[in-house]
Amino acid sequence: MATAGTTSVYVYTGIDRKGKKVGGQMSSTNSALVKAQLIKQGIRAKSVRKQAKPLFGGKGKPVKPLDIAMFTRQMATMMKAGVPLVQSFEIVADGSDNQNLAALIREIKDEVAAGNGFANALRKQPKFFDDLFCNLVEAGEQSGALETMLDRIATYKEKTEQLKAKIKKAMTYPIAVLIVAFIVTLILLIKVVPQFAETFSSFGADLPAFTLFVLNLSEGAQAYWHIILFSVVAAFIAFKKAREKSQTFSDKVDKLTLRLPIMGQIVYQSIMARFARTLSTTFSAGVPLIDALDSVSGATGNAVYRDAVTNIRDEVTTGTQLNIAMTATGKFPPLLVQMTAIGEESGALDTMLDKAAAYYEEAVDNLVDSLTALLEPMIMSVLGVLVGGLMIAMYLPIFQIGQVI
Repeated sequence: MATAGTTSVYVYTGIDRKGKKVGGQMSSTNSALVKAQLIKQGIRAKSVRKQAKPLFGGKGKPVKPLDIAMFTRQMATMMKAGVPLVQSFEIVADGSDNQNLAALIREIKDEVAAGNGFANALRKQPKFFDDLFCNLVEAGEQSGALETMLDRIATYKEKTEQLKAKIKKAMTYPIAVLIVAFIVTLILLIKVVPQFAETFSSFGADLPAFTLFVLNLSEGAQAYWHIILFSVVAAFIAFKKAREKSQTFSDKVDKLTLRLPIMGQIVYQSIMARFARTLSTTFSAGVPLIDALDSVSGATGNAVYRDAVTNIRDEVTTGTQLNIAMTATGKFPPLLVQMTAIGEESGALDTMLDKAAAYYEEAVDNLVDSLTALLEPMIMSVLGVLVGGLMIAMYLPIFQIGQVI
């Protein structure tokens, strides 16, 4: 029996009110609570046992944001089909091949089955559901259009994750190639160049300056390769920790990112897309504009625009129109400001912002494709210079001896 306060997954079988055999899983602190919960659901338990843990302690796949988007989309589909909320949880959980996601869904189901609201159940899982997600679900519950709201949230999450994937692709590709280039160069300096150095020692002649430079690099790499690798890894970890711990440092990195050539433009366009998408989703859900802007400030993902949206919210609070407040910051492009103004005048702000989000998402897609096409020849050139330069440095003495002979 689980100790008090420790949640475990229990597997049960039983008979429902119609006499049909049923089975499933439920998270609880002990088997007695599971049986009590089953009775509330009209199920007479036949067997309740704790789920066995994997033999080798596997934890299964982690629950990713894309999994949450899929869960939301499936819940919206189930509810539109007329399936009751609690039963929808069970169907989605049973259909998931991710054990951790299935366990998470069942925990939410248990909370809802116990009488708690959907949004309140989600708030008990802040690791997976942020305030924006919970607030939108709560708005759907209060308006009686939960299935419509879940559909909007699913679209929002899917678009957001697609945008993040594009940014990740743009940043990962060049970084991965540079890492490979660094490792290949280090291997050549440690393993290949010393073989040539032994041959050069018997020449009895002065070596070219470029060859001597490479040989010195090789000696340094052989003596300090472990320090070099440790320094690179330590620098990466220190940078990551500094961003997590220091808000000032993180804000400076955000500002610097926007100034980067090409990459800065991709980040800028993605921020515009997130701003428009988040504001469109929250506003269409009936969330007041000021509260919606609170959600948008955190969703931009950049300190510069977090502060800009905060300033916009303060201006809107005093009665200023949204498009005028956006113009005053000097951070938003004229196209987005104009579309916002048209939306405010026509009373279709959410529709215009949705169109703006689609435009900027497409712009990000095009920029990522352009960056990839531009980087490929540049990366090949860098690798050619590194590897070719080392080879030339090693063969220069041999060429010179051939000319003397």
